[in-house]
Amino acid sequence: MDRIYHTILEEHFSQYEQMAFLSGPRQVGKTTISTQICNESEYCNYLNWDINKHRTQILGDEETLLSGLPIDAVMEKKPLIVFDEIHKYKHWKNYLKGFIDEYKGKLNILVTGSAKLNIIRRGGDSLMGRYFLYRVHPLTVRELHSFALPTQEFQPPLKLNDEDFNALYKFGGFPEPLTKQTMQFYNRWQLLRQEQVIREDIKNSEQIQDLAQLEVLAELLKCQATKQLKYTELAKKVRVADTTIRRWVKVLENYYYCFILKPWTKNISRSLIKEPKMFLWDWSVIDDPGSKVENFVACHLLKAVHFWKDIGLGKYELFFIRDKEKREVDFLIVKNNKPWILIEVKTSAKVKLSDHLISFQTNLKAPYAFQLAFDLPYMDVNCLDQTKPCIVPLKTFLSQLV
Repeated sequence: MDRIYHTILEEHFSQYEQMAFLSGPRQVGKTTISTQICNESEYCNYLNWDINKHRTQILGDEETLLSGLPIDAVMEKKPLIVFDEIHKYKHWKNYLKGFIDEYKGKLNILVTGSAKLNIIRRGGDSLMGRYFLYRVHPLTVRELHSFALPTQEFQPPLKLNDEDFNALYKFGGFPEPLTKQTMQFYNRWQLLRQEQVIREDIKNSEQIQDLAQLEVLAELLKCQATKQLKYTELAKKVRVADTTIRRWVKVLENYYYCFILKPWTKNISRSLIKEPKMFLWDWSVIDDPGSKVENFVACHLLKAVHFWKDIGLGKYELFFIRDKEKREVDFLIVKNNKPWILIEVKTSAKVKLSDHLISFQTNLKAPYAFQLAFDLPYMDVNCLDQTKPCIVPLKTFLSQLV
């Protein structure tokens, strides 16, 4: 299956000398993308830290590591070396720093990982300026149809047939279950993925003694999706301290199990500062229809915000809005520190246009405000032609993203 990230990497290596980092959830397709890129390169060495032979090569002498790569030859496309899951090596940052400093301009370097690559920019970063990060997300409405690299945020609307849309909504955006589309495979895959994330990835990298309780928290979060996090209530249910719940939620966030949205507080009187909202990277595991639709949209919006930022279109952030009077709008996209698009999500077009959506657009002076209706059929219209708050088909709006 072709992915838009394949196109990103091709452009990256044609223009930049920095390393390319691919970071994203386990089983989202990073290894498939990197091996495809490797197979299309005339000269490529693929090294996976989880394979003993490859680990020996990484830790061995450079002659063995670079065997077969003509690094001093003048070529149209430079040789490629791929380091897959190298973040599991304790000293991986210093290792890569030395490697890029030695071979910058001679090699294309691709690094992939399911965790830690996404958080290395926090605090001191010895790799600063030596890499560009691309965050890989599950498949979405647009990417099922197009993997062309966009030059602007919103693209022309593109219809996805109902069968493909329903499969995406039901089975989620991870490539394997979406491709198989059988409940038997889906159920087995879900059990295996959660076990791998908690019993392998987190166990081997984090100081957590009771993984069984962490698994309880992970299950509870499936019922908390799209809601504001109540750390104290979760602590009582899991029977651990409030501080422990906060730390564990952060761990699950770092390993792409969930993501957190904070409330937008600027220019809003009596805004709610505490209690972020939590969403899952895999919307398919959510039972409640309203929460599932909202989480489905949240994943599309987060992918778009990350993508636009990663390819250099500007600075984008995703928030929600809620004040102390409990007036709320589901999402706010902020562009270059200014409110840009307000989004409310509804399962039915019969629900009248939200008064809160209209009010907050006026207060924030956001150029766009949309209420997405899940049950409206696709319409071939450009949503950004609408500057006043309006109800639009969810299918149309999401098809204009990434």
